[in-house]
Amino acid sequence: MFESKYSKVLTVILVIVIIAIVGLLGFLGYDYYQNYIVTKDTSDFVDNFEGDVTDGEATDAGVADQGTEDDGTNPFDLKDADTGSGGTTKKTYKGFGVLGTMEIPATNFKYPVLEKVTKKSIETAVAFLYGTGLNQEGNSVIIGHNYRNGLFFSNNKKLNIGDKIYLTDFEGNKLTYTIYNKFETTPEDTSFYQRDTGGKPEITLSTCTDDSKARLIICAKAE
Repeated sequence: MFESKYSKVLTVILVIVIIAIVGLLGFLGYDYYQNYIVTKDTSDFVDNFEGDVTDGEATDAGVADQGTEDDGTNPFDLKDADTGSGGTTKKTYKGFGVLGTMEIPATNFKYPVLEKVTKKSIETAVAFLYGTGLNQEGNSVIIGHNYRNGLFFSNNKKLNIGDKIYLTDFEGNKLTYTIYNKFETTPEDTSFYQRDTGGKPEITLSTCTDDSKARLIICAKAE
C-alpha cells in the first residue's frame, strides 16, 4: 500500500518535471527563434542599404523628427515611402523612416537607425533621439533597448575603448567612429548631449544597464 502511494507521488513529480522541462525548452526555443528573425531582418536591411534614392533636389532628411507619437503607418518590411516628385524617396523599415544604418563588428550589431523615437519604434530597432544628424558635425544621440538577450543595445556592455562603429547615412556616406569613452549615469542625465566635438561628427549610444537602474553611455568620434 505504502509503495503504491509512493510510486504515484514519484510519477506525479516526474510528470511535473517533464512538463517544466518541455515548457522551458519551448520558451528558450521561441526566444532563440525571435532573436534569429529580428537579427536576420535587420542584417538584411543593413546589407542592402545604399542610402535614399534622390530624383532631383533632395528633401531635408538629415535631422530626425523629435516627435514621440507613432504616425500610424503600416509596418511593411523594407518598403520605400515616396516623398513626392523632385524629392527623396525615403527608406523605411517596418513602417518607420530610416536615417541610416549602424554596424558594430565587436558585437555583431547591424541595425537601421530610425528617425523617430516612439514606444513602437524602439521595440523595432534603435532610434535617433537628439543632435544634428548622422555623420554631421556635432554630437548625435542614438538610443536602444537592453533586453539582456543580445537584441538591440543589449551587448553594449561588451564594447571597449577603441572598438569601431560604422554609420551609413541617408545619402549613402559611410563613416568610421572609434569609441573613446564609456560610463554609467542616471536616467535623468542629459549633460553629455551637447558637447564640443571640435568640428567633427560624434555619436552617443544610450541604453539601460542590466538592472535598469542606470544608463550605459558609449561615446565615439569619427576618424
